[in-house]
Amino acid sequence: MTRTGQNTAPIIIAHRGASGYRPEHTLAAYELAIDLGADYIEPDLVITKDGVLVARHENEISQTTDIATHREFAHRRTTKIIDGEVKNGWFTEDFTLAELKTLKAKERIPQVRSHNTVYDGLWEIPTLSEIIDLAQRKDVGIYPETKHPSYFQSVGLALETPLLAILSANNYQGTQAPVYIQSFEVSNLQYLSTKTVLPLVQLLNDSGQPYDFVISGDARTYADLTTASGLAEIAEYAQVIGVNKNLLINKDSRGKLRSPTSLVNDAHAAGLLVHAWTFRNEDFFLATDFQGNPAGEYELFFSLGVDGVFSDFPDTARMGKSHQSPIT
Repeated sequence: MTRTGQNTAPIIIAHRGASGYRPEHTLAAYELAIDLGADYIEPDLVITKDGVLVARHENEISQTTDIATHREFAHRRTTKIIDGEVKNGWFTEDFTLAELKTLKAKERIPQVRSHNTVYDGLWEIPTLSEIIDLAQRKDVGIYPETKHPSYFQSVGLALETPLLAILSANNYQGTQAPVYIQSFEVSNLQYLSTKTVLPLVQLLNDSGQPYDFVISGDARTYADLTTASGLAEIAEYAQVIGVNKNLLINKDSRGKLRSPTSLVNDAHAAGLLVHAWTFRNEDFFLATDFQGNPAGEYELFFSLGVDGVFSDFPDTARMGKSHQSPIT
């Protein structure tokens, strides 16, 4: 098992599986990611009506499943406000696991990844338990994200207790366990830090603020959390920052990369590891500097000293990593 750290080679985290090659959050995507060299596989976690954690990008599932074709569920289409945004569709918390298992996954961004649409309708929504079984069988780590934790707590389906119960039941214990728990919110990570010593990851976007800050009236933004004081606060409850790569190297108005920021060094000085997201091969997602050369983008970011990368294409990430000497 590859362990990350400031004195070890960086890890490759398969972002929702090998989602550049298979519809995301399917066992097929996770298994292919492992075959392509991922060290960790990443499930975004939402929850069912009967309290089972499953992997979906969002709790609204019309973009990632064939639920719209299931007439028996047509009456459950509804509108909700999730983290301040109005969403219309079908939501995992309104379905039992047995009902969700009748659905099939589909490609979320077919306009960019039309080649993945040939796999639409082949695979079920996986549970966290099924993903853990695969990860342990293949000897890789898991990197679960708690999605919309404040929202789920507000509807009586908090994610944290069932997550810790499943991890404990599967022998994920101690600071060196092959698992990272991540969140864009702060308060649920602070709560988790009082309940577990498993590694925690504070996700940081390049705009906006944690939604629990919105709820509580805290005016601080993600940018505020990247300051010296913000990083010191994060280090009190988490071991890693998972950062939008724009926070490490931003782009100018023409889409070209600017000079690197000091965030990697600042985070390391605060005792935090840095995992950057999200790396993708398609020119649509790349800075103009690396269009047609996605491996080169990895080489640049690895040269900054990042401790891990989230990638939709783990094989390309490994190619970019192979051109870098391990940090010693």
